[in-house]
Amino acid sequence: MAETAINTFATLLVIINPFAVTSMFIDSTQDLDNSIKRSIVNKAVLISATLLTIFAFLGDYILDSLGISEAAFRIAGGIILGIAGLDMVMAKPNAIQTPTEEEHPNSQNIMDIAVFPLSIPLMAGPGSLTTVVLMMREAQEINAHQQLYVLGSMYTALLVTWFIMQSSNQVLKLFKRSGINVLTRVFGIILCGLAVQSILDGILKLN
Repeated sequence: MAETAINTFATLLVIINPFAVTSMFIDSTQDLDNSIKRSIVNKAVLISATLLTIFAFLGDYILDSLGISEAAFRIAGGIILGIAGLDMVMAKPNAIQTPTEEEHPNSQNIMDIAVFPLSIPLMAGPGSLTTVVLMMREAQEINAHQQLYVLGSMYTALLVTWFIMQSSNQVLKLFKRSGINVLTRVFGIILCGLAVQSILDGILKLN
């Protein structure tokens, strides 16, 4: 049980990559009041938690309805994770655009940042959604209680991300921009390893 919780937490934390999310958050909200920043973080994490929870419970049903096998989903998920990992290693922004200072600097529209890009695709992107579905399926094969550990680990990973984002100023002072970039690349390398493992697991399940 503990192994399931730890694996889920570690995997999701690497995929979500709170330091990369925080870096994007800092760039997008540097001219905003702290109260607005806190609201954006709260909204982003809440949306992400909602999406991940929906996929945790309905993702398996959706796959079965579409006739997608676990092997195919693992291989597809591995490819997605690999692309995300390479983007982290190469420090590519994925063409994500955020509002500039001239575009709604203090209007309510700035709250849209919580939806895109912070929640989708950074925190609740293809990688994390795929992982949650697969982890829930694996847990169900053992027993129903294992799924509670998966959900608990998922929410814990989001809570850690929420805390780091709320402490963005302190994080920037502690790690500096260069430190955050290094951590992002390290997370990317780990994610590439997880991607390869997911693809190999999918191939094995085809046999």
